[in-house]
Amino acid sequence: MKFTLSWLKEHLDTTASVDEIAEALTDLGLEVEGVENPAAKLQAFTLAKVVHAEQHPDADRLRVCKVMTDEGEKQIVCGAPNAREGITVVLAKPGDYVPGIDVTLSVGNIRGVESHGMMASERELELSDEHTGIIELPSGEVGQKFTDWLAANDPAKVDPVIEIAITPNRQDALGVHGIARDLAARGLGKLKPMKEHKVEGAFPCPIGLSIDEDTRENGCEVFAGRLIRGVKNGPSPKWLQDRLRAIGLRPISALVDVTNFFTFDRNRPLHVFDAGKVQGDLRIHRAKGGETLVGLDERTYTFSDGQVVISDDKGIESIAGIMGGLDTGCTLDTTDVFLEAAVWDRIQIAHTGRALKINSDARYRNERGIDPAYNMQAMEDAAQMILDLCGGEASEIVVAGEVQTNPRAYKLNPARVVSLVGMDIPESTQRQTLTALGFRMEGDMAHVPSWRHDVLGEADLVEEVARIASLTKLQGKPLPRMTRGVPQPILSPIQKREQMARRTAAALGYNECVTYSFIDSASAALFGGGDDASMLANPISSEMSHMRPDLLPGLLQAAARNQARGFMDLALFECGHAFQGGEPGEQQLRISGLLVGRTGPKDVHGAARAVDVFDAKADAEAVLAAIGAPAKVQILRGGEGWWHPGRHGRICLGPKKVLGVFGELHPKVLAEMDVKGPAVAFTLYPTEVPLPRKSGATRAALKLNDLQAVERDFAFVVDADVEALTLVNAAQGADKTLIDDVRVFDEFIGGSLGEGKKSLAITVRLQPTDKTLKEKDIEAVAAKIVEKVTKATGGTLRG
Repeated sequence: MKFTLSWLKEHLDTTASVDEIAEALTDLGLEVEGVENPAAKLQAFTLAKVVHAEQHPDADRLRVCKVMTDEGEKQIVCGAPNAREGITVVLAKPGDYVPGIDVTLSVGNIRGVESHGMMASERELELSDEHTGIIELPSGEVGQKFTDWLAANDPAKVDPVIEIAITPNRQDALGVHGIARDLAARGLGKLKPMKEHKVEGAFPCPIGLSIDEDTRENGCEVFAGRLIRGVKNGPSPKWLQDRLRAIGLRPISALVDVTNFFTFDRNRPLHVFDAGKVQGDLRIHRAKGGETLVGLDERTYTFSDGQVVISDDKGIESIAGIMGGLDTGCTLDTTDVFLEAAVWDRIQIAHTGRALKINSDARYRNERGIDPAYNMQAMEDAAQMILDLCGGEASEIVVAGEVQTNPRAYKLNPARVVSLVGMDIPESTQRQTLTALGFRMEGDMAHVPSWRHDVLGEADLVEEVARIASLTKLQGKPLPRMTRGVPQPILSPIQKREQMARRTAAALGYNECVTYSFIDSASAALFGGGDDASMLANPISSEMSHMRPDLLPGLLQAAARNQARGFMDLALFECGHAFQGGEPGEQQLRISGLLVGRTGPKDVHGAARAVDVFDAKADAEAVLAAIGAPAKVQILRGGEGWWHPGRHGRICLGPKKVLGVFGELHPKVLAEMDVKGPAVAFTLYPTEVPLPRKSGATRAALKLNDLQAVERDFAFVVDADVEALTLVNAAQGADKTLIDDVRVFDEFIGGSLGEGKKSLAITVRLQPTDKTLKEKDIEAVAAKIVEKVTKATGGTLRG
């Protein structure tokens, strides 16, 4: 199947290049066998002008021409009879390859006269068989590329030709319109709507049609035709001839060329009879055997019993759906033409064509299947083209038989694309693809278009979706290999963190608890839950009516039960999910620890003490370090209402990036949960900890610094309500490169400071990385620290 780029663009609005179209066609299953681009072999040739021509001194048939080129005036010896002064020609320079004579030019010496190139004829450039003289152009500038001139004045000569191979199941791609439909579905442009014509019949058709009863089944479904009288047959217009020549067909006459055009444009073979040579009516029937016919190829064919033919009153006039007869063929003298279109049985066409050894374009398409629904419209479109090109007057259409469209519909199951092809394509894309290919979607049923005889089941729908999506996107996945023994477990980063957090908490002396995810409404309300969104529709009991909003209620309930049995000092932790709502995704993995009572049993040395906020802070930091959290974090206020307002902290990487919370629990919460204090706790969010940039089992290299660190102490007088954290963060931000650590080591209230004031003393550790610090460097950093702290707290450096 051949077609030109300009022909394709008559059906497809696209800006894609020839290479892009060729690649897409092969990917769609329409394998490109070749692309012929005439412009490629004409790129070297330019336009020139003959400024002087005279007879060769030693040859009667040669002329010595002075030719103006883009490189100046050149001398060229030419033997063409039309070589003369003033004409614009096509120039081939020394070094250029001339395809028509298969020669690379060089400076020549012809009968003692040097020739610097040649002026080409159309045959020498393979533009046509014309070689009686050199090309004379009516216009053009010296030095202009010949391909540019052709593109502007005769684009058909540089129109690329694409040839594709058609598999037997893709009969719809035997027309340029069908190819354009596939490319539009792929996304290479927009399919242009086909203009449908309607030719009103001016008189009844004098030629009747009939189909024998034994031929209606497995022979011919419908036979339609109309007479067009008063036509003037002759050469078809240039655009039509150019298209037919480009795909290898020889233009014959306007009437015949119209039928060839529809054969390749819409995959719709037609036939025209010279109505003046038809006697009586036309009848489709089966041959009895032994009859003969001289075909349009001037060969004589002898029919076997049962082969389908078309006859008039004097005998057989056409091999049905394969080739017409020479006797009723149209010539330049034809004035009345009968246009015929029929839908034939594909198997019958194949058997007859094979038996008679005829390979025609009509047989090739009819035995693969045409669009039966287009049969009647094809009569209208072809008749209109004949009237436009040849004039005349059309009769009414006569029809024998009726079109059998055989409507089919299959269920579209989007999941089948994954199971059959292995591609995950959204349902909306699948429906859009089938619609673009002409399928009509009603719910989950896909109605097959009349031109797709190959779609016969749900699997064919999957194939259409997959080929439009491109099977090149299919990724191979190896089958699971059988291994001996127990395979090594594969854990996600969050699962590994959960595992490490459990081991670390247990190593710190905590006992793991596994509590219910359901708690009572009152306990849930203490921790920000208890609303309708997290309420169970059918709870087991009133104590399990809501999803837990936090892990701490379960730990506190466990602590209360243990204290009721005399176990006052407890270290409990749990790893699990907390729920902020009842929808999927409204849950978060958390790790919570609870310390109640004292750090150890009473003894004579007084080593045991009540747990405090710094115990919870140390354990929280240890667990975070174990799961890979950054070492440098910020401790900020603003925890939830179940934390003690002045004795808790949020562990943050920024104001909005919270890794966890630690601190004392609010006394009201402990009272409601019946837990005797003191009680401190922490809650961590493993999913908020940033993943490492590089994954691997090895640890990062230990970084040691051989430059001595420097510590400087500062004491600031600030208002009594200023938090030490504010001062520390301000000092830390003075120089993030040099300042390694900031610690508070003293607080003084009273004395000479006066009412409402206090003194906070900090130690700042400076760690150089590239050079030893000098005194001026230390003083510069100290000045920045004083400036930052003064601005953040409103305090002053203590003298």
